[in-house]
Amino acid sequence: MKTAISTGEVAFGVEQTEKAVRSGKAQMVIVARNCPSEFLSSVGGSPKVVRYEGNNMELGALCGKPFSVSALAVIDKGSSNILSL
Repeated sequence: MKTAISTGEVAFGVEQTEKAVRSGKAQMVIVARNCPSEFLSSVGGSPKVVRYEGNNMELGALCGKPFSVSALAVIDKGSSNILSL
């Protein structure tokens, strides 16, 4: 995931992720177990939605961020292979 963040384009947070999904820019969405967005929890089809079993604090730490991340959208995977999840 850190490769996608450092070499690609990733939107963090519920509002930015919802915006990326609605505009059709999101290739993949990762949603924490305790994400408050009903919209992101019900997205089906495209983009691919991955439900992270940890909470928003754990997802933020996994992304290397000093804050909680309830949802993120991968807009450009960069040199990562994250879309194969």
